[in-house]
Amino acid sequence: MEAKQGTSAMIAIAFIPLVMVLGNSMLVPVLPTMKAKLGLSQFQTSLMITLFSLAAGIIIPVVGYLSDRFSRKWVIVPSLILYGIGGIMSGLAAWLMENSYTMILIGRIVQGIGAAGTAYVAMALIGDLYSGAQESKALGIIESSNGLGKILSPIIGSLIALVTWYAVFFTFPVLCFAVAAYVWFGVKEKKKMEEKSFFQYLKALKQIFKNKGRWLIPAFFVGSAGLFILFGVLFYLSDVLEETFKIDGVLKGSILAIPLFGMVVTAYITGAKIKQNKPLIRKVMVAGLVILTGSMFGVAFFKQIYLMIGLLTLGSIGTGLLLPCLNTLITGAVEKAERGMITSLYGSVRFLGVAFGPPLFSWLMKISHKTVFLSMTGVSLATLMLSLFFIKPGIKNKGDTTEEHGPTTLFRKREKAPT
Repeated sequence: MEAKQGTSAMIAIAFIPLVMVLGNSMLVPVLPTMKAKLGLSQFQTSLMITLFSLAAGIIIPVVGYLSDRFSRKWVIVPSLILYGIGGIMSGLAAWLMENSYTMILIGRIVQGIGAAGTAYVAMALIGDLYSGAQESKALGIIESSNGLGKILSPIIGSLIALVTWYAVFFTFPVLCFAVAAYVWFGVKEKKKMEEKSFFQYLKALKQIFKNKGRWLIPAFFVGSAGLFILFGVLFYLSDVLEETFKIDGVLKGSILAIPLFGMVVTAYITGAKIKQNKPLIRKVMVAGLVILTGSMFGVAFFKQIYLMIGLLTLGSIGTGLLLPCLNTLITGAVEKAERGMITSLYGSVRFLGVAFGPPLFSWLMKISHKTVFLSMTGVSLATLMLSLFFIKPGIKNKGDTTEEHGPTTLFRKREKAPT
């Protein structure tokens, strides 16, 4: 019974990050065309990514609390529907309005609010339904599904844009509504979470950060930095391929998908292999950051397209090693009653990384190619230092008298998954 539900639930849940990531990634290859059609500056264009991600980052902690207080599904399903409605708003504005930029941005904000209740609540749901090695593998699948969305998105976005550039907005509702129905009927969870008042909840959250904040907060930052670099690089690469190398359409989408393919394959393998091995998780995480740092440094000195794509793919492989490790540590850091809030706070920080990537890359691009990637080398090196010296699950903050053997629920016996 458990295995049967686990398989059905996993398929349904895996579609959630796949749909969520389309919100940004499918627009990436279309951004230069949108810029030309609407007469936008580079910064205005970057806001299409930034405002979506900023809205999601702000709202995620709220939906995390709601998912803990009531039900994961009762948050995920309405969020997917809202996500689709935002796409309809942006698409209709681009199609029917003469000066549509502002209305498109409003639709993107609505999409971001909807996206807030999707992938990171799904991570908490994974923690509810699975345990032990199954959980690590499932989290790897979630990250791979996220990556698969990133691989397919540039290609799908480029293909849809052959009809018209704003057609991508009308793709979201179809996918969102279908996945919402699949999750509603395909996932079974406990009817009710343990009830806590909001103030009790905040008190529990404060205690979590008091006990584990010394490694948990740096882990949040490292995850955010990884997404900051990834989306900044995609924004940069989309512009360079079109402006410098005159590569457009499906070919550009396919090239953008190459680094992401390296990430998704690596994330899947990593999630399947790390299991609950805390020393291995730290080693893999550090190795990923070393690879990412080295690739960013190498790209700074090369603008030849094949070398640049190769080095950026190597950096994405480093990201693929990093993210499943962080997901496993953070998802298992707390008991189930607070898990939705913690994973959602993590998601909020990651979305903020995505939000600031494109505008900062837009500013750095005005200086030089070398400035862009030497700056990213510095960011990656800082995250490597944090991982080496601070992300050590099992260490205690001063004054913590609770016993901690790594992430609490990850490395000790859990409740059985619901049947």
